[in-house]
Amino acid sequence: MQRNRSNKPVRLGAMAPTRNRTADAPTFQQVLTKHGLLPRGASIAEAWQLWQEVFDLRAQRRSRTRRGPKLPFPSEPEMEQLAATYHSVISLILALADQASSDKKIDHSNFVKNALVKAWKQNEELKKAVVKETSGWETRMDKVRGWFRDVLKEDDTYKRYLNEEDPNEEAQKAFIKHLSRKIILGNGTINDYFEEQNIRWAEDKDIIKSMMDKTIKSYADEKITLQKVSLNWDDDLEFIDRLFNNAVDLDPQYKELIAKNTRNWEVDRLPLTDRVILEMAISEMIHFPNIPVKVTINEYIELSKDYSTPKSRQFINGILDVISKAMKESGAVKKSGRGLLDNK
Repeated sequence: MQRNRSNKPVRLGAMAPTRNRTADAPTFQQVLTKHGLLPRGASIAEAWQLWQEVFDLRAQRRSRTRRGPKLPFPSEPEMEQLAATYHSVISLILALADQASSDKKIDHSNFVKNALVKAWKQNEELKKAVVKETSGWETRMDKVRGWFRDVLKEDDTYKRYLNEEDPNEEAQKAFIKHLSRKIILGNGTINDYFEEQNIRWAEDKDIIKSMMDKTIKSYADEKITLQKVSLNWDDDLEFIDRLFNNAVDLDPQYKELIAKNTRNWEVDRLPLTDRVILEMAISEMIHFPNIPVKVTINEYIELSKDYSTPKSRQFINGILDVISKAMKESGAVKKSGRGLLDNK
């Protein structure tokens, strides 16, 4: 996979803002990253070429039809794969605990009897999901045994946890979080295995880390809550489609507004990533009145940090700040709702 100057993997799917920014819902960036907007294995060059072609088709399309070409949005199978990987990570923790219980050389009681491990083993939703997805580790126990022997047993944090006397709930949560984030999803042989199985692992990993953190945090009264990849995929897909088409059909006056506020650059000569970021941000400001302007700007600044040039963050911040003020003054941006500016 090709990488940008920040050495992070780049996919078209990551070029997107958040949707409703609720505490529990995945960000819209995560939704696109999970599903991607290209077939598996597509290169970054193919991704940017597609964006360039779609954006440059605007003039031609307006002369023929009001509805432009559709990107090949993926559907639920991609979401199901991410959910299966999330369940597989939990199943791996349980498989490692089972392996620990069979090791008679060391007392692994603190791990085997961990409250979260017990809660997962009793969770009927997890059991059904693992069977349906075949995301368990029964056929891969050679991997589990090797990781238990060479990775987990050699981990200093694990050794200290085993020596704790009657660890409390917070200590048990902290260990499972360490096991999830550092041993399984951190840099190492287990992470390498998942990466080999998943072309999008570099980005999916961060989503699964977040889901695991929320799952661990949810533990209370001997119960644990599994997380959903998407609270409402139909709603997410509608938002993807709406944002994309509004960005593609962005009125030329806003391109001119970008040009007016861009020193020493012709808008067509801007780095393509920055151009896409600016046009999508403007589209979100105009067409999504429930999302605060400040939230939109911050989201696209974050995207520019990860997926554009080192100088893009400051550039995107400055341009969007000026443009948003101009659009508020002109009435192009109207925000309504609790805590939002209502421009009438």
